[in-house]
Amino acid sequence: MDLSKHDYILNLYDFYHNLLTLKQQEYFESYYYMDLSLSEIAQSFNLSRNAIFDQIKKVEEKLLNYEEKLKLYQKYIKIKEVVKDDSLNETILDILKE
Repeated sequence: MDLSKHDYILNLYDFYHNLLTLKQQEYFESYYYMDLSLSEIAQSFNLSRNAIFDQIKKVEEKLLNYEEKLKLYQKYIKIKEVVKDDSLNETILDILKE
């Protein structure tokens, strides 16, 4: 996965993580934030490496699907381009994430 897609997925997770199950959040965060390998995650959850791989791919697909339908991240980027005040951008980001 190239860096830009990696960053994009992380940004989408920031917006839509509450729409995922707790297990999906745990798998995703273990892989993306804690930088654990699929084998390490599988061992800690007592699952197969392939099961973890499938779950992470499903989460990525869900995040892309949510953005396709809701466009919260896309709207935030457009607002950020228009509004140059950083503190106001943070307020807008907080509102969009509610």
